[in-house]
Amino acid sequence: MMSTATAATPQPAPPPATGIVITANAGAEIARQRDKRGTPDAAIRVGIRGGGCTGFTYVFEWADELRPTDKLFEAHGIKVVTDPKSLVYLRGMTLDFVRGMMGHGFKFLNPNAKGACGCGESVQF
Repeated sequence: MMSTATAATPQPAPPPATGIVITANAGAEIARQRDKRGTPDAAIRVGIRGGGCTGFTYVFEWADELRPTDKLFEAHGIKVVTDPKSLVYLRGMTLDFVRGMMGHGFKFLNPNAKGACGCGESVQF
């Protein structure tokens, strides 16, 4: 008897519950912007700040110097840092960069978020 089973499509591994996952697309775009900026040792700081229409907004900015309490995540030749308080809300998040008909930009794929506003600028936990 011949088996007609087909090979299963591999599924991506779930993000680690303790950190931030950086996709290859996000890494490439951060490296491109870092190199254009001329700061080869800079990292991207991600975090959470109070505000916005649903309670919190994401922080996304350059970090030319790291703080002693920063948590560091490295992938694809780039560094992403966050503060310990923000990491509580960002654990398991995937940072991606997408291009599409509606434009391009970084996406925070955060399993901890309970909701977001229509403008995409704020998040609810």
